[in-house]
Amino acid sequence: MNDPVDVLIIGAGASGAAVAWSLAETRMRILCLEQGDWVRQSDYPSNGRDWEARQFNDWSPSPNRRRAAADYPINEDDSPIKVVNFNGVGGGTVLYAAHFPRLHPSDFRVRTLDGVAEDWPIDYHTLAPYFETNDRMMGVSSLAGDPAYPPKEAALPPLPLGKTGQLFGRTMNRLGWHWWPSDGAIASRDHEGRARCINLGHCMGGCAQGAKASTDITYWPEAIRQRVELRTRCRVREITTNEQGMASGVVYFDADGNEQFQPAEVVIVACNGIGTPRLLLNSASSRFPDGLANRSGLVGKNLMFHPYAVSRGYFDEPLDGYRGPIINTWSHEFYETDRSRGFVRGYSIQFARGFGPVSTATHTMARGLLPWGDDHHRVFRQVFNSGIGVAVICEDLPEEHNRVTLDPELTDAHGIPAPKIHYEISENSHRMLEHGVARGTEILQAAGARDILVDSPLLYGGWHLLGTARMGTDPERSVVNEWGRSHDVKNLFIVDGSVFVTAGGVNPTSTIQAVALWIADNIKQRLANLFD
Repeated sequence: MNDPVDVLIIGAGASGAAVAWSLAETRMRILCLEQGDWVRQSDYPSNGRDWEARQFNDWSPSPNRRRAAADYPINEDDSPIKVVNFNGVGGGTVLYAAHFPRLHPSDFRVRTLDGVAEDWPIDYHTLAPYFETNDRMMGVSSLAGDPAYPPKEAALPPLPLGKTGQLFGRTMNRLGWHWWPSDGAIASRDHEGRARCINLGHCMGGCAQGAKASTDITYWPEAIRQRVELRTRCRVREITTNEQGMASGVVYFDADGNEQFQPAEVVIVACNGIGTPRLLLNSASSRFPDGLANRSGLVGKNLMFHPYAVSRGYFDEPLDGYRGPIINTWSHEFYETDRSRGFVRGYSIQFARGFGPVSTATHTMARGLLPWGDDHHRVFRQVFNSGIGVAVICEDLPEEHNRVTLDPELTDAHGIPAPKIHYEISENSHRMLEHGVARGTEILQAAGARDILVDSPLLYGGWHLLGTARMGTDPERSVVNEWGRSHDVKNLFIVDGSVFVTAGGVNPTSTIQAVALWIADNIKQRLANLFD
């Protein structure tokens, strides 16, 4: 048996890294188990000419397509949106776009403002200092003064708009709609040993430059210097409990496939909105027959994805192509509820640069824009480096029938049951998508685009895995309390996106990490009576 630790963290991604760094100052013995491994920047696809092909295969964001040793299969047959994530040190931050908005103040008060879903037990202003800390640690580039948010400082100067951002800005000005240079966890200048962005345009395949803030190069080096132990290639099967109903540790498979037991005084789960309910449900016992921490019956329920729609248009003059951060400007013009639109809540708009050459060809050929034959190269020259995108990211309201369960047959390489997804896009979200597609098309037409193509909903759009172990003050209506502690197991904490009460209409990583830092701070402040 391994020596006991004070704190055991499961998962080394966005939230697990932030919690490990924050708790390190306590000098407790802290161990993190990660089922994936460290990723070397020299292994990223962008180091070779076949970078686009590899992004569809061994570096695909979909674990069901990637099938790496660290991945587990996901049964997503009953979902129109497919799960995308990454297992390894840094988690999803290795392959994300580093688009870094915060939830809005209204997102924490949806029931009060709009009579739907539930209010969070915390609010934007509670998280404000943790947003600021996280912006500094991740190196977020932004422009202060965005009227869509309360005042907030910029950790780094904004990233350049480029031709694409300037085109969208001029268009939005003519339409009279809100737009702003977007917050990006991409260094606009050298920051904390990381080189600045040089517009390689390979953000989604891993940033070999190190300008993009994945937690393997931000939080983890700092945490490890403070003697946090990170043990990779360790796949946790279940969380164990003792006779008092407290978490006693975990059973996991080590790098050699051997079953190990790791005892711990505190267990912190940071496995995302799919992996966390999978682990809790697989930790069922005679004391917890429906899964660990599941007295409410809500573990795995209220899964929220964020339905995406993307409108893409092409221009007669060359733009930035794929060179530069993928998303450089945003609009929150349609973010707050306006019931005259036919739905509650709203969406944000992300303005995106173009595709690389292979993606340009496959996308336009699949849509009938790029022909075979004599005109193939002529049309390709017209569409390559001249396309831009308008993506709408819709708020996904929590519904209990959208859920994660354990598949009765499918397992991972160690025989652990795989997660099964049951998900439907609500009528409210369908109307929101229709509205967003219409506005995206309107923006592209106003900008002078031709040959507008639409993907709605985006099939591989399940980046944001939220809501399956939500926080709240009522143990009957939530899984953890307002500072992340399980209502049922007093030394079990959850810090990832599964604790989200509502999803908002923006990318969640900034808020996931702020919540994780908030929970870590509460643990530190309550050490004397943590289990009371």
